[in-house]
Amino acid sequence: MIESFRPDRTDLAILNCLQDDLPLVPRPWEAIAGLLGIAEPELLFRMKKLGDYGIIRGISPVLESRPLGLHAATLVALHVPEERLDEVAAIISSYAEVSHNFQRDHDYSLWFTISAKDEAGVEKVVDEILKRSGIPASDMLDLPTIRRIKIDVRFSFLPAQEPNRGQD
Repeated sequence: MIESFRPDRTDLAILNCLQDDLPLVPRPWEAIAGLLGIAEPELLFRMKKLGDYGIIRGISPVLESRPLGLHAATLVALHVPEERLDEVAAIISSYAEVSHNFQRDHDYSLWFTISAKDEAGVEKVVDEILKRSGIPASDMLDLPTIRRIKIDVRFSFLPAQEPNRGQD
């Protein structure tokens, strides 16, 4: 069992930095460590620790799909028997068109997103997944993207600096 963990001020500063764009330099972790005033090995150690405690689940790019030629997308939910979740998730994850694949505590227990060049490409992947998994179309919700709304959520992990009240 993992003991409880409370991130310190440096850990919180790391979390704040990781929400921003990573520097496009040969050693991005070194650059971020420099911004934080710590050594790169300390940054890497702390990031691993934050990952071990489930605070950081992953670091990945957020891509805008349309400039990449992907003009159709959908969110799919499948009713999958619990004993087949891993098997069906592995089938779904084998497709490059799938960007998210996650389990929910719901009758439709496996959810995933697909992006493709056009709606026919999305439909082809959905059809293949259903065929390979043996899940009937009647056990699927297909929720195609009608309008794209990009939301950028960032959390402030450090309290705001106290304002200077003229007491220099």
